Amino acid sequence: DAVLVTHPHYDHVGRIPKLVRNGFRGRVYLTPAASELARLVWVDAYHIMKYAHQKRGAPLLYDESDIDRAVRACVPVTYGKSVRIVPGISAVWKDAGHIFGSAFIEVAAEGKTVAFSGDIGNENAPILKDTMPLSPRIDVLLCESTYGDRIHESPERGREMLLSLIQEGCRRGGTILMPSFSLERTQEILYRLHVLREHDKTLPHLPIFVDSPMAIDAIAVYKKYPEYYDADALRMYSAGEDFLHFPGLALTHTKDESKRINAAPAPKMIIAGSGMMNGGRILHHAIRYLPDPKSMLIIVGYQAQGTLGRKLYEGADRVTIFGEEIPVRCTIRAIGVLSAHADQKKLLRWVGSGGTPPKKVYCVHGEPNAATELAHRIRETYSGTQAFVPEAGESVEV
Repeated sequence: DAVLVTHPHYDHVGRIPKLVRNGFRGRVYLTPAASELARLVWVDAYHIMKYAHQKRGAPLLYDESDIDRAVRACVPVTYGKSVRIVPGISAVWKDAGHIFGSAFIEVAAEGKTVAFSGDIGNENAPILKDTMPLSPRIDVLLCESTYGDRIHESPERGREMLLSLIQEGCRRGGTILMPSFSLERTQEILYRLHVLREHDKTLPHLPIFVDSPMAIDAIAVYKKYPEYYDADALRMYSAGEDFLHFPGLALTHTKDESKRINAAPAPKMIIAGSGMMNGGRILHHAIRYLPDPKSMLIIVGYQAQGTLGRKLYEGADRVTIFGEEIPVRCTIRAIGVLSAHADQKKLLRWVGSGGTPPKKVYCVHGEPNAATELAHRIRETYSGTQAFVPEAGESVEV
């Protein structure tokens, strides 16, 4: 009957045009910013699929007409306002602080309320407002557990680490590669770099490139909705300050612009998608710079099992990219605090943020170890709450 969207990352909206192609004619509910960003995601995914289809005969899950129908199906919702979905079922979107326009959703039906976390944001994320608390009477919570077994560095430590690694990369004299998700991560990094250069005056003067068409297109959406900004970002915006740009930053949208990055002298920094290095322009830069002992790769977010980013994070000395074996001689570093996901401590606090914790919590959206660890911690922290790690395909009674 309807699709309720928490936020527009690929793993949460990627198949909505396929759903439309398969006959779905209902409405898609999400915040206005999420709607605009979802369209960018769908168009980008289509181009990737089209390329894979032409090169390897991979299937096309949908086409541009399906994207158009999906966009027309989108219904914008306002944070905190109850929306009637179908008779007897209503839902409220509340700011999750994960990416721009993200939400967790509380669905009320037949006298009970089920909350869906989507992805919960990290502490003190730039630009974004803090995660809103849960309502006090939640019967069941489906809670993400991406970092259910880990604790991030403090925001202050993360800022120090980012500056320190860029300084180290400059001293090495090579290229600093930063694989970054196009939505939120890239904009957060630009905000942090802007503050380091324009406010703290500590950022080294090196050319910095954002080599991601979708990240560049998303910047326009960020500038369109200042009502989503936190107090610091709103203060800069009100003063006429562009916190997503600074001297020395180049946005390379076209392929020709991207290729010209190679000619820029080192030291330099390249921020490019995809964030887990399982596609995108970062792969072309990785082929060139992973074998360079002077260069550095900075991992700033979660890396799923099986991805190139995960293999490099775990210390692989050789990787395969586009069928070519590439030696890894550059330095690999990681900063957990730059993740857009809450760590274990914040997730635990958020579960109890309504004052009365949910009766039941199902830990989803995480690897088995992380989900299991979070479930144990929830049971220890909230004695009256049951916590489970459901199996794929399992059904439960609310």
